[in-house]
Amino acid sequence: MSTSSETGTPVSARGTRLSLARASLGRPGAPVLEGVDLDITPGEILTVVGPSGCGKSTLLRTLAGLLPALAGTVAQDGRPLVGPGADRALVFQEDALLPWRTLRANVELPLAIQGSSRTERRAQASGWLARVGLADRERQLPHRVSGGQRQRAQLARALAGAPRAVLMDEPFGALDAQTRAGMQDLLVGVLHGTGATVVFVTHDVDEALFLGDRVALLGSGHPADDDGGPGSPGRLLCVREVPRPRERSALDDPARLTLRREVLTSLST
Repeated sequence: MSTSSETGTPVSARGTRLSLARASLGRPGAPVLEGVDLDITPGEILTVVGPSGCGKSTLLRTLAGLLPALAGTVAQDGRPLVGPGADRALVFQEDALLPWRTLRANVELPLAIQGSSRTERRAQASGWLARVGLADRERQLPHRVSGGQRQRAQLARALAGAPRAVLMDEPFGALDAQTRAGMQDLLVGVLHGTGATVVFVTHDVDEALFLGDRVALLGSGHPADDDGGPGSPGRLLCVREVPRPRERSALDDPARLTLRREVLTSLST
């Protein structure tokens, strides 16, 4: 999604298809995931859950183009995905805002890279900050606002450049429960109508089921033993559709509770 240069009003953008076929992911000599077959459709929100060390972040960094696949194929819209691109935005748990720039100046960064004029950058950045509830904070430096507000600003910056995919690595993991729930609701609202494809990594099964159109379960492999025996990489266990509607009042829906039990059982075996 981009915005009108005059009003800062969001305008829809097109999503992208991301796919992996028999992909082995990790670093040379140290695969973390193996045999991954996954097709992420344009405009969907795919959440990814799994135990620590199973390869969630490795999957995300591969889709971002930061790590090449060790084997198999990784593609975007049917073409090999090679290297990072401005059409894929990353949002991390860690605060990645530039501390010497105001929130608005941080949100302007992807627009400056794209060559937008100063007037257009300011209008678009202000529009995005207003959309995430930070209209009255745009002139503040990051250290002058709360952790939740910094994450809102990071989300605004990620979306300001109209990416076709947003890759999110546990962005709400460091927030308290109330702020986290608010950020989840905000994310769903902000993404509505953007058309962007979203891959959202989390440890929290309930978060995965609330946000995702589908949820992908990753299983851990086994480390090398003390005698030097080889370990085994993790793998994609399954991908499941999440029952709708996406509302907090539907969290106790029987179909959703059944899926929750299935996910927890799969992750514990």
